[in-house]
Amino acid sequence: MGSNLEGNIHYVATRDEGWQIVESNQRYWLSNCGCREHRGECARSRIDVCLFLHEPESGTGSALREASRKDMVDLFAEAKEKHLVVRPFRDDNDRNKVAGICFCCDDCCGYFLNPDEKCDKGKYREATDFDNCTHCGECAEVCYFGARGMVDGELNVVVDQCYGCGLCTDVCPTACIKMVVRGELTSKMKKED
Repeated sequence: MGSNLEGNIHYVATRDEGWQIVESNQRYWLSNCGCREHRGECARSRIDVCLFLHEPESGTGSALREASRKDMVDLFAEAKEKHLVVRPFRDDNDRNKVAGICFCCDDCCGYFLNPDEKCDKGKYREATDFDNCTHCGECAEVCYFGARGMVDGELNVVVDQCYGCGLCTDVCPTACIKMVVRGELTSKMKKED
């Protein structure tokens, strides 16, 4: 899960990891995203993307409501379609428990816009098969962490900057990117630090 008592309140997870968290709970609450409310309308997604696994006294934004299983399916579909990063947050009283999940983007979320906000890397990181990569740049466009970029028409990956969200795997037309457990290397992966 990425749980670390010394870690930051948020950590990055893949969408599949986020869904596993949802699956392990019976009740859910949604509120509007405080970032989206404070910064104005988000150009990327809807506003009610703060998920709580236990009824909170208040959400990060307004309009806190109990959500259904269908709401969860719709939220995860929105996260996939709109390229939102799954950022679970730890319980203040027991840092080994997940209290909820924020669904973030680079348009309005404080984490991506404020360098002082910290977030832990997830359990996974990208592994790119450069033998099959066409250097199209699709993955670089959704990498909010700056781990993927184009240099002189070639894909450049800085593995140490990968937080493990998995958005790059969603858009790769050749399926040459996979998520691997952090610390594992693959034979066809090009690593640059």
